[in-house]
Amino acid sequence: MCKITINGRSIEAEKHATILNTAKKAGIMIPTLCFLEGLTPMGACRVCVVEVEGAPNLAAACSTPVRENMVIHTNSKRVREARKTVVELLLSEHEGDCQTCERSDDCELRELARDLGIRINRYEGEKPAPYIDCSTAALYRDASKCIKCRRCVQVCNDVQQVGALFPQFRGYHTTIGPAFTSPLDTVACVQCGQCAAVCPVGAIVENSHIELVQAALDNPKKHVVVQTAPAIRAALGECFGLPPGTLVTGKMVTALRDLGFDAVFDTDFTADLTILEEGTELLMRLRNKFLLGQEVALPQFTSCSPGWIKYAEYYFPDMLDKISTCKSPQQMFGALAKTYYAKKAQIDPAQMVVVSVMPCTAKKYEAARPEMRSSGFQDVDYVLTTRELGDLIKMSGIEFTALADSKMDAPLGISTGAADIFANTGGVMEAALRTVYFVTTGRNLPTKDLHVGPLAGLEGIKTAAVTLTKTVEAWSFLEGVEVKVAVAHGLGNAAHLIERIRKNPDEFQFVEIMTCPGGCIGGGGQPRFTTDEVRKARIAAIYREDEGRELRQSHENPAVNALYEEFLGQPLGEISHHLLHTHYAEKERVV
Repeated sequence: MCKITINGRSIEAEKHATILNTAKKAGIMIPTLCFLEGLTPMGACRVCVVEVEGAPNLAAACSTPVRENMVIHTNSKRVREARKTVVELLLSEHEGDCQTCERSDDCELRELARDLGIRINRYEGEKPAPYIDCSTAALYRDASKCIKCRRCVQVCNDVQQVGALFPQFRGYHTTIGPAFTSPLDTVACVQCGQCAAVCPVGAIVENSHIELVQAALDNPKKHVVVQTAPAIRAALGECFGLPPGTLVTGKMVTALRDLGFDAVFDTDFTADLTILEEGTELLMRLRNKFLLGQEVALPQFTSCSPGWIKYAEYYFPDMLDKISTCKSPQQMFGALAKTYYAKKAQIDPAQMVVVSVMPCTAKKYEAARPEMRSSGFQDVDYVLTTRELGDLIKMSGIEFTALADSKMDAPLGISTGAADIFANTGGVMEAALRTVYFVTTGRNLPTKDLHVGPLAGLEGIKTAAVTLTKTVEAWSFLEGVEVKVAVAHGLGNAAHLIERIRKNPDEFQFVEIMTCPGGCIGGGGQPRFTTDEVRKARIAAIYREDEGRELRQSHENPAVNALYEEFLGQPLGEISHHLLHTHYAEKERVV
């Protein structure tokens, strides 16, 4: 530790910590536009400058380490004027269009200008040439709004290790985008939306489906149903000023009914279904290996995260045979809504519109994939992010926080706690282990509250092992087998885990990959700004939702069991194979 002084306050600081982090811990806020928690500071925006006594120039707080007896001023006249000038210069080049920009309410640049007291911009700069890129299903780029903070570059290259975005050219002509200023759909972009989640302005946003959904709701000939992903219930409240981690499941259902949806269902239903299909698939692979002695594609990877699927298609095609053939819960739901539900409700599937509410921008891309038409129609028609649903509720004049709670519709709204935890990194794996252990032993997983402790938390790569003992007769060949599992969240961590598996293919039998840091609760379509503190609050809320359920294991879901009895027959059966499973192929990386 060392002693420093900030704004006249004596503070004990950790040696080598930055001024920015030290000040934050002391409750002293320093503004920044380029800084991202946990990543190497860039010092690119210069908004976080502070005055250090004895230093000739102002220092960037995000990248300057503290030292013994350092005296720092974060709000001196010199600092205020420097920050104001920096922001005014950014504004002079920024094609803000604030009256209609969808980031008006949460634009960090606009908020910073207001906090700095900028009422009239003293500088008139040349505006960049307008360039709109709407080439992908998920993302919409407006280069004229870009302030070159490089957050998107850092998250794409350092966190996700996709490398779709780079700074190009120099000085005023610097442009952020794919190589050679190509459209996003010509490079290996997985459309995860983490760039949109960290962009401080409106330069990258989701490709909005709000108007399409409104048109469907306004059409009396259409039967419009909606499914909501588990992560939404722990984050939607943030759109209305509620703290991160506030569970708003009941209010969300009421709001969706008030918007005019004909039925409000839950993606949790098909999350439970995914566990039965994916768990059975894993057990079949283990049977073929341990009982029949066959060469088997192991470890089996989860398949519910579309960004991960596209990443594997681009970068790890040798792993595609190991990925579960199960569609994601979103796509399973769409296929069942236009077949099973349509038949039960006596609705023409051609007149049905399936809307998803997802924490993920890549779900927009997934819904449009040509493989996702097994119902005879596009299985899922439109996808709203959490942010878009928040906007749609506000546009409709619904006072969200005053709404009463209501419940999902049956049968596709019935679910268990195991489905809830799909929202969290490690949750899909834990849900699968709950059911696989029960199927093979006839007993519940012998852990506290059914949780698998090593799989929780925000460590980038997590591992665990469960030994199958006292197995039932049908699975006696698995007696004493140690099922070793691994979890990675964030594609950079996934890449490290895959390299580890390439070196030791027998280390794990089952692997969960989630595209976004923290899992779906940290998705690219969630309310901004998502820090680890926010992720932890949302994760805790999801575990509370799970623990408050009467049914907490997917195989206990009565509606899923009825689905098999009435329609599917059995897991991995002919009908489920047609509707609920798919395959993927290598994609060429071109520029």
